Amino acid sequence: MTMLTPRSPAKLAPPGRTRRERKAAELESRTRLVGERLTALSARPGVHALQSVDASRHGLTHAEAALRLERHGPNVVAQERAPLWFVQLAKAYGSPFIGVLVFLAAVMYWQDPGDPGVVILSVMVGISGLLRFWQEYRSGRAADALKRLVTTTCAVQRRAGSGSAPTTFEVPMDQVVPGDVVRLAAGDLIPADLRLITSKDLMVGQAALSGESLPVAKADTRARDLGQQETTDPVEADNLCLMGTSVTSGTATGVVVATGADTYFGSMAGSLAGERPQTNFDDGVRKVSFLLIRFMLVMVPVVFMVNGLTKGDWNEAFLFGIAVAVGLTPEMLPMVVSANLARGAVALSKRKVVVKRLGAIQNLGAMDVLCTDKTGTLTEDRIVLDRYLDVHGDEDGEVLEYGYLNAHFQTGLRNLMDQAVIDRVDEAEEVVVDARFSMVDEIPFDFARRRMSVVLGRNGIVGHLARPEHVMITKGAVKEVLGLCTHMADRGERVELTGQLRRHVTRIAEDNNRSGLRVLAVATRTIAAPRDTYTVADEDGLTLLGFLAFLDPPKADAARALRGLADKGIAVKVVTGDNDLVAARVCADVGIDVGRVVLGSETDALDDPALRALAARTTVFAKVNPVQKARIVRALQADGHTVGFLGDGINDAAALRDADVGISVDTAVDIAKESADIILLEKDLTVLEQGVVQGRTTFGNTIKYIKMTASSNFGNVFSVLVASAFIPFQPMLAIMLLVQNLVYDISQLATPWDRMDEEYLRKPRNWDAKGILRFMVTIGPVSSLFDISMFLIMWHVFAADSEAGQSLFQSGWFVEGLLSQTLIVHMIRTRKIPFIQSRASWPVMVMTALAVLTGLYLPFSPLAGPLGFVALPAGYFPWLIGVLLAYCTLTQLVKTWYIRRFGTWL
Repeated sequence: MTMLTPRSPAKLAPPGRTRRERKAAELESRTRLVGERLTALSARPGVHALQSVDASRHGLTHAEAALRLERHGPNVVAQERAPLWFVQLAKAYGSPFIGVLVFLAAVMYWQDPGDPGVVILSVMVGISGLLRFWQEYRSGRAADALKRLVTTTCAVQRRAGSGSAPTTFEVPMDQVVPGDVVRLAAGDLIPADLRLITSKDLMVGQAALSGESLPVAKADTRARDLGQQETTDPVEADNLCLMGTSVTSGTATGVVVATGADTYFGSMAGSLAGERPQTNFDDGVRKVSFLLIRFMLVMVPVVFMVNGLTKGDWNEAFLFGIAVAVGLTPEMLPMVVSANLARGAVALSKRKVVVKRLGAIQNLGAMDVLCTDKTGTLTEDRIVLDRYLDVHGDEDGEVLEYGYLNAHFQTGLRNLMDQAVIDRVDEAEEVVVDARFSMVDEIPFDFARRRMSVVLGRNGIVGHLARPEHVMITKGAVKEVLGLCTHMADRGERVELTGQLRRHVTRIAEDNNRSGLRVLAVATRTIAAPRDTYTVADEDGLTLLGFLAFLDPPKADAARALRGLADKGIAVKVVTGDNDLVAARVCADVGIDVGRVVLGSETDALDDPALRALAARTTVFAKVNPVQKARIVRALQADGHTVGFLGDGINDAAALRDADVGISVDTAVDIAKESADIILLEKDLTVLEQGVVQGRTTFGNTIKYIKMTASSNFGNVFSVLVASAFIPFQPMLAIMLLVQNLVYDISQLATPWDRMDEEYLRKPRNWDAKGILRFMVTIGPVSSLFDISMFLIMWHVFAADSEAGQSLFQSGWFVEGLLSQTLIVHMIRTRKIPFIQSRASWPVMVMTALAVLTGLYLPFSPLAGPLGFVALPAGYFPWLIGVLLAYCTLTQLVKTWYIRRFGTWL
């Protein structure tokens, strides 16, 4: 037999240009090398597997096991450890905007250690970082608490010494070593990569690795354990059991050929630990932050120069420039973003969603493509009997009855399909069946025959004598059972199974297979000369009754949930390891327009641009391995999409990590939960839809604050530039500018509790740095127009036209500036007419009212003197009301024009 020659890593995947591409190449290289090594072992006789790890069928001695544990290390895979609390705290202050605020505070402290602005900025920086740290730290602890191992030990066969008899011990899974002989039974987790030596009725659930919902049969099906025909996928090898999978039924013995990082699972996990790729949220915050920083770096020197040249006092101009820098900076941005995200996390926790990384909430709102596995998300993750058909494809209760008799009377471990048949039959019918038949003998299932038979005797019931005959009922794979049939049951008659009829019944089974169903055949034989024992030779001359067809049924609410996501502008793509027929059937059942199903193997031949084009037009990908899943996610991202990935298996971990928002469930394998940003306590798309709405609300309130504050601040600075050029004194003292910003910013603390218009929540929302700049330079000058109007009113109406009247001028502009800045919140927060078509939440109403009252009170308060205010005359207020009403009216008109021109507002 030809051995597969492993290729060198350099030939497997070229090194990527970016760190993310290098990680992907490393994952593909390691996984493929380990897979080739395992499939090569699979193709050789069992004795070769034992020799390759220097072991025997009797197991290792305790001394050998101890030496190997020291040499190979614990049987654990690389895991991403949560950072220490102080590292996590430091990362919470990693925003470039926080760096700007710290710099401004340092300059202000250097200029004047007693400046209250230093304290204000320091408090804002401190609170924003602590909010983010505490929420992520708490969520991380909650996610750790979700980790539950089904079992922590496994049965290993070891010996006291080289001449001693083997004994079975329960040892911790992390102490399993290469060469150990492991005994498997129903319910066991596979502790490492095993080459099977013996097996009986072994069925293994591989959904975590392959995505296939039904358990698969495992055994070496060739005589004398000569290995199996070569396969390139270790998951498909019949005689390999891989770490991370589990036994659903049967028993087996296997030798450990790989542990820890050397396993197929470990090859994937090792490439996933470390720094995560940049997500849509990270990229968006960075772009917006640097946009505002660049804008500040342009405006502040201009203000400084104009002030210095017109006033001649460069020291005062410098102080005013710093105050303008603070005024231009949305200093509450880190705090408002953190508060928004933290509130979103709390709201989601009430819907049974754990948010591990706060930025994922905004990504959830921006998501426009959701890639999801099929099993357990669209389906119920259980096997049910979907139909029982006669030889013509019509429903037939007799087929169900005989299928039930076969499943009910077998004495071996029932597999999931046997249980599905039993579950389909009602308890009253079970009692009748038990009364009519009794067990005589059985011919157990084996993987060569791929069928099992029971022989039953008919019991006599009151008034009737039992017939002296036995009934053999055979159930199994269609091809194997059909090969033993000479007749078939056709509407109550037993007719010969001719070549034409054989092709007819084969087509019935194949049609159901193409519909995504797992099909078994049911056949019987009446034995007129009963005896006590029967053999495989008696499975002959059978009469075909019909077929049993099984599936993992779609969830009752899956179709409704998918419609809800579509209404929110989210395209759902199914990316599954299961086969294409099953995937297409399930997707069609839940209302997904399937189109052409693309197999994972097809994507390997495509370069990145071709894959992007294919991913854009494909809805269902099937038979996809972990590397291919992650590549599909990256292709969609490269096409400009914000991609979410929902998965719970080992094979989903790479895609979960690469997605903008990785979503897993509490029942997922540990590596999937570690790779995810969000963990659902219920695997339910309806919960996910609620999360999307919360994410968009969170993002909407964040962008609302940025646009309101940036445009208002720009308007203020523009007004200052005009005033500095024409007025012989400072239009507002630096301390006044800081107080104005403080009062306004405090009023904005209620922003996370505001509501968003229903229309806003219908579409994915994303960061748009250019849109923010456009909004700022369009709306900002509107406020400047009315600031200048107030300048003229104070100068000409109230004679505040000299240094003697500068305090009155400054007080008048302070009140108008603060009130216009606060009232504009209600104009900008909605594209509708404020107060009439859309009202803010009561916390926002209360906080903005308090800000207005504070602005009106300060010039008359005891703080007026220290802050440089003077009391305003009564005649000022009618002018103020007129200016504010005109300002609101013009803003609404500009808003209407802006929406028509650019098609967007927030």
